Amino acid sequence: MLTHLRSALVTLLLFLAACTTTPDQRPRVAACPPCAACPACPGAKPEVQAPALSPGSFADLPGWREDDPSQAWGAFLASCSAVKSRAPWQNVCARAAALGTASPASIRAFFESSFIPYRVANGDGATTGLVTGYYEPLLRGSRDKRAPYVNPLYAPPDDLLVIDLASINPDLQNMRLRGRLDGKRVVPYFSRAEIEGGKAPVAGKEIVFVDDPIEAFFLQIQGSGRVRLENGELLRVGYADQNGHPYRSIGRYLVDRGELPLSDASMQGIAAWARANPRRLSELLDANPSYVFFRELPNSEGGPLGALGVPLTPERSIAVDPRFVPLGAPVWLATTRPNAVTPLQRLVVAQDTGGAIRGAVRADFFWGFGPAAGQAAGRMRQEGRLWVLLPRGYPIGANGTPQ
Repeated sequence: MLTHLRSALVTLLLFLAACTTTPDQRPRVAACPPCAACPACPGAKPEVQAPALSPGSFADLPGWREDDPSQAWGAFLASCSAVKSRAPWQNVCARAAALGTASPASIRAFFESSFIPYRVANGDGATTGLVTGYYEPLLRGSRDKRAPYVNPLYAPPDDLLVIDLASINPDLQNMRLRGRLDGKRVVPYFSRAEIEGGKAPVAGKEIVFVDDPIEAFFLQIQGSGRVRLENGELLRVGYADQNGHPYRSIGRYLVDRGELPLSDASMQGIAAWARANPRRLSELLDANPSYVFFRELPNSEGGPLGALGVPLTPERSIAVDPRFVPLGAPVWLATTRPNAVTPLQRLVVAQDTGGAIRGAVRADFFWGFGPAAGQAAGRMRQEGRLWVLLPRGYPIGANGTPQ
């Protein structure tokens, strides 16, 4: 066994040099950037980039005086429960706890006196980026496999290796390498097609069986959801792990092949195409080699747990790239409503991470639970701007990223 592990570590270092790492997040995160930009690669030459965060004032925030910050107060207090022991947050979280329930004016004054808003910019200096939406879906299922409940949601298989890369390179914080042992070698874990084709040892790892393969796929994209069982029981599942393969958009797959116009590449448009082309469903889903494994969660009344470990708040929680926006931080979001020009400008809290959430000006807006939330999330693909609110004195690195 020791020989196997020693050989595995050598192979892991080779994987690292090849930049085949994936973040330990929901499946919406892609693989490591091209090798020339990867700090783990020999001879890497980091590009000169614009600072990610630039200090400003609350007067810079469009709509700041019009929003009701008390709607985000509960989400911020929940974040404080997770970050209050960290030095930059101790004082502001103590003040927030002492303030308790307060008026919108008092809460607004609290943020203005305790935080500095930092405009978020991409490496090229652009301050506008992509804002998408996600939600907690409701599926139909059974604990036992019988028609129509034949599509399993799996717990992580026993042979899935997960290695924390921060112990090898501090620049790879929050990054994990997934693989499996093949004799004395560590090799990439099975792809979606291979898992669905029976190559992975997932027998016995079924949590529940659902009736719709398309909804099961979208549940992997969302990262968490609920399943209504035949007996009326409500089961909650959440992200447990991932097979290490990069996320590939099946909407982009259809657009690139002329199967869908870009305007129809929403969750609803993809589902409609899949139902109209059942014989090509496997081809479509296998275009995304990433595969998510789940765990059963307590069926509490609150929202699903985000990456910060606190329940998400509908329309006040977002997923971010934590390299640029610290988890737990309040964020001012300035975007528009799905497929509309109506402004959506409000205080939200960074409480989650996600599969394609890569880059500074990038956010995934949590709409909540159920069909209405799913309709909004599936249509949302808007331009937006971000300002992250950091406590006064929060350390900012030379490259303009939070420390």
